[in-house]
Amino acid sequence: MSRILVTGAAGFVGSHLCEALIEGGHEVLAMDNLVTGRAGNLDEIFYHDRFTFHEHDVTEFVHVSGELDWVIHLASLASPVFYSDYPIKTLKVGALGTHKTLGLAKEKDASYLFASTSEVYGDPEVNPQPESYRGNVDSYGPRSCYDESKRYGESLLRAYRDEHDIDVRIARIFNTYGPRMRLDDGRVIPTFVRQALNGEDLTVHGDGSQTRSFCYVSDLIGGFDRLMESDVQTPVNVGNPDERTILSLAELVIDLTDSESDITHEPLPPQDPQVRKPDIGKAKSELGWEPTVPLEEGLERSIEYFESVM
Repeated sequence: MSRILVTGAAGFVGSHLCEALIEGGHEVLAMDNLVTGRAGNLDEIFYHDRFTFHEHDVTEFVHVSGELDWVIHLASLASPVFYSDYPIKTLKVGALGTHKTLGLAKEKDASYLFASTSEVYGDPEVNPQPESYRGNVDSYGPRSCYDESKRYGESLLRAYRDEHDIDVRIARIFNTYGPRMRLDDGRVIPTFVRQALNGEDLTVHGDGSQTRSFCYVSDLIGGFDRLMESDVQTPVNVGNPDERTILSLAELVIDLTDSESDITHEPLPPQDPQVRKPDIGKAKSELGWEPTVPLEEGLERSIEYFESVM
């Protein structure tokens, strides 16, 4: 049994990870400031004897009593709606939050997993994106608070690894979806499902030819598990290479919800990436991991959840 601190624990991904860790026999110390996370996401494990929740902002001093084996830093404002509304908080959690939790890992001699993002690749000129691709990112652009918070976080992990011999892992996460996503967070799957279930037109930006690759949350958690079991201390893409156009996604959501919604088109947001597809060759060869949940199956599970909370 490991004793593990998870930041951002009440969020969509964090709550699923905490459940998996508890099921795996570990002790989990969960931390979240509940700005975008919801304590209700943790209802299934909240009173478990190996689970403890701390409402705390990781940009402030972080203290944990006792030993720690792992620090898993998921805290971030990952959706466009939230990081646009809170750009400074987004930058602070990527910079100060990462710095303070790395300091804790150093103090406790713990290993450290950082949730990075495919957004470090920006609007890529290479498709699919391998970890070796350095990206096409505007450091002063409208998305920069999120992109640069993660790029800085990766750099900070490299520095702590080299200077303090911290055992680090970096997961570059590609568009993850599933139950417990917030319907109001602005990401495309919950937005399309909410619109379809309400009989509203699905709003596709541009002509819908831009692509994304969607990874179901249980596959992502499996990728985290394999990464933690490995000794790979360099970034690893964790995502599903099944690349879809946004227009085809809208059509699929309408079909799966039996909705009578139509599709309308709106202007593209500035600097919206035109393609997004992970090269997962490294994850396959070094972690023995690849996703297994098809998009249609994952969407059906997600739609069932969204119906239950609307």
